[in-house]
Amino acid sequence: MKKINLSMIMFLIIFLSCNEEGDTPPKPQSNSINKILNLGASRVEGGKPEYESYRYELWKKLKENNLIFDFVGTQTDESTYPQFNNMIFDCDHEGRGGWTSGDILEELYSWLSLTGPPDFVLFSSPAGNDALEGLSYTQAITNVNGIIDIIQEFNPNATIIIEQMAPARSDIMTSELTNFLEQIKKDVVTIAESKTTSKSEVIAVDMYSGFNDSLLADDVHYNQDGAKFIAERYFDLLVSLLE
Repeated sequence: MKKINLSMIMFLIIFLSCNEEGDTPPKPQSNSINKILNLGASRVEGGKPEYESYRYELWKKLKENNLIFDFVGTQTDESTYPQFNNMIFDCDHEGRGGWTSGDILEELYSWLSLTGPPDFVLFSSPAGNDALEGLSYTQAITNVNGIIDIIQEFNPNATIIIEQMAPARSDIMTSELTNFLEQIKKDVVTIAESKTTSKSEVIAVDMYSGFNDSLLADDVHYNQDGAKFIAERYFDLLVSLLE
């Protein structure tokens, strides 16, 4: 009989990887109420230990308040997270580092075909990579509108929360980047108003005000405090919507 490594057992009890088996097939579509799709690029995906996603901090706050929900998405976070109240972090998401609004628009239909229609979509830093790559602002806005159209096509009753995105670190905020972020901050409010229907609410959430360099791990990604900042703002909206 092989000896049992007690230290390893204790490690596995306290920390559990979200993707222990790399060949695990995609899970069936969720039957939960309040299916939440975290949609975006690297600020959704995360990149531990270099930088953090807000998803873990948001998941903890929702669980702490005994809310019923399920994170969904075709992606699975392979990082390791501490258990919370004896619960294992829900690692499903739809974040892909470096992807632009056009990339997301092109693939979103196929993703939603796999996951099924979400009840809530948290649309992170819309067109953030478009801004960093100097792509067309007009096209980015067209893409963002198209992304919302696809979500509402899959679920006409979906609630979509779209960020007025947090800025990058101040020393890389060129005049072009600043203008892009300032303009989209205004246009996100207009988009939310124009895309809201009698059944599907589109809500702009301010991730910009109060955000500063101390919340960043590098030029654009969150450190732990930044992840908590973003999670708090999502939670303040979701706590009433999920109830």
